[in-house]
Amino acid sequence: MMNAFVYGALAAFAAIAGICSAAPQPAIVPGPDDWTVEVKFEHPQQIVLKLDDNAGPRRFWYTLITLTNTTNRDVDFYPTCELMTDTFQIIPAGKGTPATVFERIKRRHHRKYPFLERLENSGNKILQGEDNTKDIAIIWPDFDSRAKSIKLFIAGLSNETVAVDHPTEKDDQGRPVKVFLRKTLELTYNIGGDPALRSKTKLTYKGKRWIMR
Repeated sequence: MMNAFVYGALAAFAAIAGICSAAPQPAIVPGPDDWTVEVKFEHPQQIVLKLDDNAGPRRFWYTLITLTNTTNRDVDFYPTCELMTDTFQIIPAGKGTPATVFERIKRRHHRKYPFLERLENSGNKILQGEDNTKDIAIIWPDFDSRAKSIKLFIAGLSNETVAVDHPTEKDDQGRPVKVFLRKTLELTYNIGGDPALRSKTKLTYKGKRWIMR
C-alpha cells in the first residue's frame, strides 16, 4: 500500500516536471494586453512562536514582496504562492498559519514596512502608480528539514498565460488535456547547516527567473 502511494506521488511529480520542462518561456516582448507588475523581494526569514500553551514552539518562514503597478491601468491580483523542496514537498502559502504569526512579522518590520499586508488580505486589485505600492508578507509553515534546496513560486504578478498539452492525460476524444500556465516568479535557495539545528539553517540565494507554471 505504501509503495503504491510513493510510486503514485512520484508519477504525479514526474508529470508536473514534464509539463514545466515542455512549457514555453514567458514572451520576450509582451503582447499589447499583457502586463507584469514590478516586484522587489526580501530573502526568506524564519520566525518561531509559541501559539498554544499546550503545544511547543512552531517555526514559520516568510518573504516580503513589494509590488508596484507601472502598467498605466489598474490590474487584477489573484496570487498563488507555493514553496517546493527538493524532497518533493509542496506547501501553499498561508497553510495552517494563524493571524498571530503575521502580526508578529508586521511588528518586526514596522519601521521599513509600516503598511505591510498579509497575502490573504491584500485584495484583488493593484492600483496603478507608486502611491499604491503594496508591501505583502507571504508565510509558510516549516518545511522538510532534510531538504537541501527550496524554490518559491509566486504567481499573479502578470496576466500572461499559455495553454499546453498535458503529457499523459487525455479527454473523451483522446486528445491531450489542456493545461493553463501562468507567468510565475521563481526564487531558488540552497540550504546549509545541520538539519538538527533548525534555528541555524542558512539559505543561500541562487537566483530568480520568470517561468510559465
